[in-house]
Amino acid sequence: MNTRASKQYRSERGAATVEMALVATLFFTLLFGVIELGRAMYIWNTVQHITRQAARDATVTDFTNTAAMDAVRQNAIFRTDAGSLIAGAEITDASVRISYFSMDSGGVLHEVAPTSTCPPKVVFDCNNNPNGSGCIRFVQAQLCDPGSSKTCNAVKYQSTLLGGFIPGFANIPLPRSPVLMPAENLGFRSLTEAC
Repeated sequence: MNTRASKQYRSERGAATVEMALVATLFFTLLFGVIELGRAMYIWNTVQHITRQAARDATVTDFTNTAAMDAVRQNAIFRTDAGSLIAGAEITDASVRISYFSMDSGGVLHEVAPTSTCPPKVVFDCNNNPNGSGCIRFVQAQLCDPGSSKTCNAVKYQSTLLGGFIPGFANIPLPRSPVLMPAENLGFRSLTEAC
């Protein structure tokens, strides 16, 4: 009688171990899924703030000053040096693309290369001809893959926990979230400045 009870106890103990393994697998999958979903929502919402902050700062920053423009990009991702977003390694300061636009008399925007002018010249050009190609009227910030130079390809979300388990989960493109703001002083402060 004693050996029969002992065998039954051992088999029940084995069944409890299997049940625990199944329940633990389900529990940890659910737990990591919730954590990953929370991280994905954090990054998705932060992208909106990053582009708004970069556009707002770029409207009042001298675009010819490389250090100042680097600071605009770094500030947008909550950093004071080059690097990536906290808890979002896929977004770096190099992902923040800032563009400048003029507007012709028909209301069509044309991208202006920032190396072709300087803030005092922009102010002079805007005073003379607000629809000229040298008058920067708008600043745009958006999130682009740093590897794409001409086009703005979306940055891909990188799953930290579930990417290996759910195929395609890591290839979800983040929104570019373009923000277009009217140019303000672009860093121009004094009438005595020259290019």
